[in-house]
Amino acid sequence: ARRFIKTGIGFLFAGLALGLWMLVRREVYQTWPGPYLVSAHTHAVLVGFVMFMILGVALWLFPRAAKEDTRYNPKLTETAYWLLFLGTAGRCVLEILRGTGGGPELAWPIVATGALQILGLGVYFWTMWGRIRPVGSHLREAKGERF
Repeated sequence: ARRFIKTGIGFLFAGLALGLWMLVRREVYQTWPGPYLVSAHTHAVLVGFVMFMILGVALWLFPRAAKEDTRYNPKLTETAYWLLFLGTAGRCVLEILRGTGGGPELAWPIVATGALQILGLGVYFWTMWGRIRPVGSHLREAKGERF
């Protein structure tokens, strides 16, 4: 959980730095950011920061896997982390390169890093599925407590 959260904080500051750089270019040099830089900034902040924070807090917050849960595997969670990290970091870097003069040869690597992001999220939610369950609330409801 801490790795996801700390990585999210790292992506936040990377996204803020990229945003500041784009702001300076726009305001001081009248150079508007192109779609690749906007996409890199968006992925750093929304996927890198927001998604990593959500996933890290979910790992910490959701109940432990049930003994009979065959899906949950800490190694798969680590695999999901690396897929998502490499996909998001790679996509940000490649889109910055594409937005600052890189050519069409970067198109497929950008698509591949986007696919890594999707795969990482898929692995994460597949392994976490059994942990998304009520713990204790069904007992309180059986006693008549209402929420």
